[in-house]
Amino acid sequence: MSSTPFNAAQHQASTLYLPPGSWSTVLDCLCDHFSTISREQWLDRIARGRVLDGQGQPVGIDLVYREGLRIHYFREVPDEKVIPVQESILFADEHLIVADKPHFLPVTPAGEYVEQTLLRRLIRRLDNPHLVPLHRIDRHTAGLVLFSANPHSRSAYQSLFPTRQIEKRYEAIARALPQHDFPLVHKSRLVEGEPFFRMQEGAGVSNTETAVEVREKNGELWRYGLYPVTGKKHQLRVHMSALGAGICNDPFYPQVLKDAQDDYARPLKLLAQGLRFLDPLTGQEREFESRIRLDW
Repeated sequence: MSSTPFNAAQHQASTLYLPPGSWSTVLDCLCDHFSTISREQWLDRIARGRVLDGQGQPVGIDLVYREGLRIHYFREVPDEKVIPVQESILFADEHLIVADKPHFLPVTPAGEYVEQTLLRRLIRRLDNPHLVPLHRIDRHTAGLVLFSANPHSRSAYQSLFPTRQIEKRYEAIARALPQHDFPLVHKSRLVEGEPFFRMQEGAGVSNTETAVEVREKNGELWRYGLYPVTGKKHQLRVHMSALGAGICNDPFYPQVLKDAQDDYARPLKLLAQGLRFLDPLTGQEREFESRIRLDW
């Protein structure tokens, strides 16, 4: 059992409304509902105050089961490995946080990553449990991520993305494409691919659009500027691969590299480099640029 004090305010809980059943206690319900988590693990979590009731108070092992009871619990990954990269904060006020995310660090908890995510790191660093990412970038991609720091102003910033009121600028390094005339605009329809974590281009009306320019040439590699009009999963990676130049060190495109391990010396050469928008609260133009640089 861990002896490290647990501060619930620095974590984001998952919520479960207890389903119908004939259990005697909440503990019994949790053990059956999450069959891959042992009773010993639930006992350990409860003992450390990592299972809370609807009022945010730690539950006891003998709390009586009641259908519909709201329970908060905190996801944990045993022996979660440390990701040896460091994020930086470029801007912070009471409403907005702008972070510079390094390669390999996930934005939010998923799969084998819980504490080693940009969101959890920033919550601890800023002591603000209200942080919510306003958009996402891939774990393998580096660069700018905006976070809402205040629930009261969150919707104003969230509205910037679906209404396309925010200009996003990316940079990528990939092999040369002398057969194309640049700048160009690539449009296609992205659909789910195989395996499940990939996307692919399919038939039908396009639902993605990316403007591409060449910024610098270095022999067989070129540096590209990418301007996504839409924001679909893996859009830039799929579009560059479709043009004939998968982004350097991409483990998913054009083919999945089997059993690929994170190689911190060979990051994906894709960077969310710039963001520009009118602040919905002040009307002021805001522009941010990543301090990360892609080398050849």
